[in-house]
Amino acid sequence: MRTNTVLQRLLLGIAGVALLAGAFGAGLLIRPPRPENQKPGKFPEQIVYVRSADDVVNAGVLFSPPPAQSKPLAVIWVHGWGANFYLPGYVGIGRALAARGYATIAVNTRMHDLANVEKYTLAGKRVRGGGYWGVTSEDARDIAAWVDYAEHLGYSRVVLVGHSAGWASVGRYQADSGDKRVAGLVFASGEVVGNLQQPGGPNWIQQAQKLVGEGAGEELMRIPNRPSPSFISAATEWDMLQRPREYSDFFGTQTANPPIARVRCPLLAFFGATDDIAGERNSCSCSRPCSDFPMARAASGPP
Repeated sequence: MRTNTVLQRLLLGIAGVALLAGAFGAGLLIRPPRPENQKPGKFPEQIVYVRSADDVVNAGVLFSPPPAQSKPLAVIWVHGWGANFYLPGYVGIGRALAARGYATIAVNTRMHDLANVEKYTLAGKRVRGGGYWGVTSEDARDIAAWVDYAEHLGYSRVVLVGHSAGWASVGRYQADSGDKRVAGLVFASGEVVGNLQQPGGPNWIQQAQKLVGEGAGEELMRIPNRPSPSFISAATEWDMLQRPREYSDFFGTQTANPPIARVRCPLLAFFGATDDIAGERNSCSCSRPCSDFPMARAASGPP
């Protein structure tokens, strides 16, 4: 009973802290630029690392609460598309949750930033990651490594938070794994209704398949019908095209047997309502709908 009460307070606390941070972020869009005002944390903070089962190393930051106030749950915060663990808003949320007694780990997955080098193979080949090049279906391995790390710290129960496009990663991870260590999921400004349409029709699909088949999966494809240039690698797009249809509609608004039916832990979803949010239907943390971005389309389907 006590654990359930702690979980309920934590989920409400995450919503409150994140919505305050989101409101502040929205204000940044309508006020002149100004210096970032993050102050040093009051409690211990540590850069930490994990290695996934397929040998990808990711970094994160652990915000530790005062020992006397520490709760039995840890929070793992997964970034959105094109972002990383040290985004100022994530740092602020981590510090605020630590002050409330919750150990919080803001983490990278192999999808962080627009591009990164995940690793080198034994043959010396570079493997790219990030929003443009990462294979989205593989980042569950990174989330598993972070849950393992939290358990190593002594937290047998965790809450997974996916911000913006990151909600697709934590949602699919839990739907597929049924990880009993996950006490709750939080979808922070993710998409509600998936878009099941392809961005460029049959020619788009054939182009991605052809490039991957020729061993040129790292080639960038320009996503059509965008107000500004947007790109995605053929390998990233092909991975999303091969994803089971139900993952393009996590909540089952258009398909039967949605992944949400396999999630057995409590779930909190919240959305902003000001300029940096695209409305409840296509809510995200960006100034354009989440479906404009490749990683978001991993869950929602190409726009």
